[in-house]
Amino acid sequence: MSSRLRNTNITRLKEQSFDVCVIGAGINGAVSAAALAGQGLKVALIDKGDFGGFTSSQSSNLAWGGIKYMETGEFGLVWKLCKSRNLLSRSYPSTVKEIRFLTTVEKDFRLPSFFVYLGTLVYWLIGRFATRAPKFFSPQKLKEREPLIETRDAVAGIEYSDCYLHDNDARFVWGFVRKALDYGAAAVNYVCSTGARREGDDWIVAAREELSGLEFDIRARVLVNACGPYVDEHNALTGQETTHRHLFSKGIHLVVDRVMERKRILTFFASDGRLFFILPMGPKTCIGTTDTRVDDPETGVTDEDRDFVLANANELLALTTPLTRADIIAERCGVRPLAVTGHSDSDWISLSRKHAIDVDEAARHISIFGGKLTDCINVGDEVADIVESLGLKRPFAGRKWYGEPDEATREEFMHQAQLMGLDDMTDADSSEVLSERFWRRYGADAFEMLESIRANPDNAKRMLKTAEYLRCEIEHTGRREMITRLEDFLRRRSKISQVVREESLRESPGLLKACRVFFGDDAEMKLDEYWATREPKDQPPAEPGPTL
Repeated sequence: MSSRLRNTNITRLKEQSFDVCVIGAGINGAVSAAALAGQGLKVALIDKGDFGGFTSSQSSNLAWGGIKYMETGEFGLVWKLCKSRNLLSRSYPSTVKEIRFLTTVEKDFRLPSFFVYLGTLVYWLIGRFATRAPKFFSPQKLKEREPLIETRDAVAGIEYSDCYLHDNDARFVWGFVRKALDYGAAAVNYVCSTGARREGDDWIVAAREELSGLEFDIRARVLVNACGPYVDEHNALTGQETTHRHLFSKGIHLVVDRVMERKRILTFFASDGRLFFILPMGPKTCIGTTDTRVDDPETGVTDEDRDFVLANANELLALTTPLTRADIIAERCGVRPLAVTGHSDSDWISLSRKHAIDVDEAARHISIFGGKLTDCINVGDEVADIVESLGLKRPFAGRKWYGEPDEATREEFMHQAQLMGLDDMTDADSSEVLSERFWRRYGADAFEMLESIRANPDNAKRMLKTAEYLRCEIEHTGRREMITRLEDFLRRRSKISQVVREESLRESPGLLKACRVFFGDDAEMKLDEYWATREPKDQPPAEPGPTL
């Protein structure tokens, strides 16, 4: 079913001319495409993998104002990020939600505990008081607040607020791709740019469809390089010289069974002095992260990474049983592209995630470096303004291109859901009622779920017993979300493979049923393809993870 939408868009890429071609469909490329298409330009968006399939699917799922940048004196950046966080929270109230962070300050930390608390108050002020106020706790009160925290070496606890994504980061990126499609963009995953050349006033992008090997050209007046960690590599293909370039920092997270009941984020300073999080992830807990300099974006989780995270978790948490590698359900590993100028990279660890945009006006070429999910709306607006400065008038300049449907639409959906008793159909083990889940995941498309269930009440039943996805959701995903490989659904449109153990997925008969919805006659082949790409895991040691 997904192939129909994808094939239609591939035909458009081959046959039409575009105002702008955006290469790379991570968060930077997705918001650029949505902003440009939403303001009336003809946009092509391609990615050599899936939408949000690389760095943008490996984050901590936070939309935060960058409190850590206060220590390096980047108050202007914090001001901007807090403003962006607040805008995201207002624009996506069902998805970007406030959450409390509980921070432990231990003995011999580099800053006095009251100074850290004062910093959270300043952060609250910079954040325009949009969240709840910070609080200061003695070690005893901290333990009462969260028994999971090991307070043996604690001198204080501090609670403050920021925001997180209720669903996963890649699904948030997909929302912008969906917006771009709704505005008329031709967006296709698994289409690679092998280079681009100028021909008259246009760019000719040499494209290759990765599944079939089909090669074709895409013609556009402006080229936007939003390739994330591969921006420099693609610029080399097109002969672009830029002021900025990228350095890479690897971050990893480990997903384990839930270790804390309250939905809050525990923040510590790890053994190397950097921030370390214990994050809620649906029915699981996500632990991380590392911060390791790497030279290649193609990186993975090492035993050293696993041991570092497990050791810090076992030291900082009062666990009944220490965590071991056997407890790891899933892993997240990605590189953070850090924008730098010049050739010096000796102080890379202090670099922030702020974005930079380089423009070649003569060639009508734009390169986007760095960036954070929190700042994504600003990136979209900046790119749209730059494109107009390059001579492409936006028919609907200034039109709002982001955000959930208006409150009246939401109220109408909730009213219809109430009339049909939708929430009474929610499974007993679900984490939230169906009306809230449908609205958050699908926005105005959630009305389709109601129609589907009215037509056939069986569509309100789960297709996958181990995951909170109903038959009507699977069918909608198959029609509308361009599932090209099974991993697109299990890892990016949803977070199923991050919260369900692999052995449970292998034993689920519903997985083949879902594949039949997505891929029709190719269902078994696509399922076999998915399992063939899963890396065999080493047998984990029986003994606990290392201690510090």
